[in-house]
Amino acid sequence: MLEIKDLCASIKGKQILKGVDIKINKGEVHAIMGPNGNGKSTLASIIAGKDIFDVTKGEILFEGKNIFDLSVEARAAEGIFLGFQYPVEIPGVSIKNFMMTAINEQRKYKGLDPMNAIEFMKLMEAKKKIVEMPSNLANRSVNEGFSGGEKKKNEIFQMAMLNPKLAILDETDSGLDIDALRIVAEGVNNLRSPENAIVVITHYQRLLDYIVPDFVHVLYDGRIVKSGTKELALELEKQGYEWIRKELQTPNH
Repeated sequence: MLEIKDLCASIKGKQILKGVDIKINKGEVHAIMGPNGNGKSTLASIIAGKDIFDVTKGEILFEGKNIFDLSVEARAAEGIFLGFQYPVEIPGVSIKNFMMTAINEQRKYKGLDPMNAIEFMKLMEAKKKIVEMPSNLANRSVNEGFSGGEKKKNEIFQMAMLNPKLAILDETDSGLDIDALRIVAEGVNNLRSPENAIVVITHYQRLLDYIVPDFVHVLYDGRIVKSGTKELALELEKQGYEWIRKELQTPNH
């Protein structure tokens, strides 16, 4: 589904990614871990199409298409979803209207007729249950005055409504208490399927107790330096990222 080959990128002349390689297939959940400032959010932003980064080398293929040929809107319509670490507020735009517009833009891209109001409301009610979203939340402006937990629930609700092929969740666990973390994680797990893929970006093992990944990758100093199964996350929790740094300094590396 997604293949990243030797991706190098910089911002304002500072190199952030130094040759990232990763392949993600349908039905898989991948976790990308690593210390702050080593390129995790940069990678997510480049996949989604944020244009503040200069890609100096490499390619990203999504279902065989070079995504650098696609606009941000086209990438979203093709089925790429990014859940932000810090979701933005959109005053004056209700979640309901925001989602209706987003869904119908996707349908327009695919040559489908707009979804009517009755179909939309049925879909919204069904998806709200996935993330235990209170009924009145959908009538409020997007993220305006929301707590951290409410913002993250809203992100997963949007993911449920849009049903993306590839969902990238950038530090979804940031700032969540245990109850909010459980609800968000259960929402993600309910959306897993053989037809989609999910990338979870996180610092901590605790999220991976709830969303169990098929593969774990360590992004360190702009590169994927280690990959493994969920046991790798447990080892990182036990030994810390200093273990990775020391291992990279050994002669074999």
